[in-house]
Amino acid sequence: MDSLQLQELLPKLLSYPNETEWIEFKENNYKPEMIGERISALSNSANLLEKEFGYLVFGIKDEDHQVVGTTFKPKQDKKGGELVEHWIFQMLEPKIDFRIYEFEYQGRLIVLFQIPAAIDRPVMFQKKGYVRINSITRELKDFPEKEKKIWLNHSNRSFEKEIAKLNVLPQDVLKLLDYSGYFSLTDQPLPSDTNGFLTKMEEDKLIKKNADHYDITNLGALLFAKDLKNFETIKRKSVRVIIYKGKDRVQTIKEQEGNKGYAIGFEGLIEYVNNQLPSNEEIGKALRVEKKMYPEIALREIIANALIHQDFNERGTGPLVEIFEDRIEITNPGAPLISVERFIDHSPQSRNEELASFMRRIRMCEERGSGIDKVVTSVELYQLPAPKFQTQEKFTKVTLYSHKNLTHMDKEDKVRACYQHCVLKYVSNQFMTNNSLRTRFNIAEENYPMASRIIADTIGEGLIRAIDPEQRKHAKYIPYWA
Repeated sequence: MDSLQLQELLPKLLSYPNETEWIEFKENNYKPEMIGERISALSNSANLLEKEFGYLVFGIKDEDHQVVGTTFKPKQDKKGGELVEHWIFQMLEPKIDFRIYEFEYQGRLIVLFQIPAAIDRPVMFQKKGYVRINSITRELKDFPEKEKKIWLNHSNRSFEKEIAKLNVLPQDVLKLLDYSGYFSLTDQPLPSDTNGFLTKMEEDKLIKKNADHYDITNLGALLFAKDLKNFETIKRKSVRVIIYKGKDRVQTIKEQEGNKGYAIGFEGLIEYVNNQLPSNEEIGKALRVEKKMYPEIALREIIANALIHQDFNERGTGPLVEIFEDRIEITNPGAPLISVERFIDHSPQSRNEELASFMRRIRMCEERGSGIDKVVTSVELYQLPAPKFQTQEKFTKVTLYSHKNLTHMDKEDKVRACYQHCVLKYVSNQFMTNNSLRTRFNIAEENYPMASRIIADTIGEGLIRAIDPEQRKHAKYIPYWA
């Protein structure tokens, strides 16, 4: 929030006759442990009351709401040598994106904590949950019915619905968001007046009416921001592209960070990535044709998935595209909601369904359940090593590899390709055979024992199985989970 928005917000909070379950006022009682407990309580209570945020405000008397100012300076104060803000953040689970604002009001210092409502589970501080009961902070475990309600209330809240910028004048909405890009991508005619622009964007939940102002949602900012840095909640969610020299991260050639919303910046991002990639020259019947090393449809789908499926609660990091001499790695914050072995056949599950739905609507990515199939299919057509899907606690990574002869592939490469080929056949109502795998690897017919060894290795890893183990000559194979 900027200074004007803070000057408008504080009187609204002060207008409440008493402290509420989602607003608390303090003068100078700012022990870090107390603040952490209040952040947990206010976040959980905001969820229960279906508020976007809870607020903890220092510099206000809680009895009569008199503005007295505070000596608390959270951006300077420390806990055990660590800044208070960072210490509290580390003690929260999940790590919600609370914001701290220090500003003057009526000539006195005010400190305001803006705390997003809990989304899909209670917010815990030092492994304990808290909740506000009237104006008292209590442990959540003592109110099991409220804890249950928070768990069940997640479907009504999402990161996309939260507010990226409050109380924006109508004309400023059109300065911050690329409204012409919105109408172009959604195939709608341009309205004749400002009200027409705002009405349509409100229908798509990009903005919300707030008296004579508008609030811009995270969804609107993520997709159509002219500059993501104008929005505090998402400014770290821009896409970075890093090009390295060679096969490691020792020497960086170039680094580029996008600043546009995902919808209006996507085509430019794909074009930029494509332009950094090596090409092969194919000789056609009459002309030499330049062919990029990687299939564009695979790049588009994987990058789109990185945008859609990221965990926005992971602060300070966004999607990353890294280009090496022999591969491309595309990483997004957050572990996937399904096993990486089931990416090809399973309908995708997203934390950010409204973002996913809008991106499918404007054809940024494939329809639900078909995108990764097309990635693997295009990789097979290009005769590339199989893509590698990896997950750790806080990120998901997809790696595309440049061309590599079968003789240069290791066992892991071959097994991964065999498994993905088997899944691809299965979801197409077909079966993998020795012959189909030889086609996948471009193995000559007389070298069928080579394909048989790869199949045997993949069975040994427990990834595929024969439909009829007794049948040898014309054996058919399906994934282990089929």
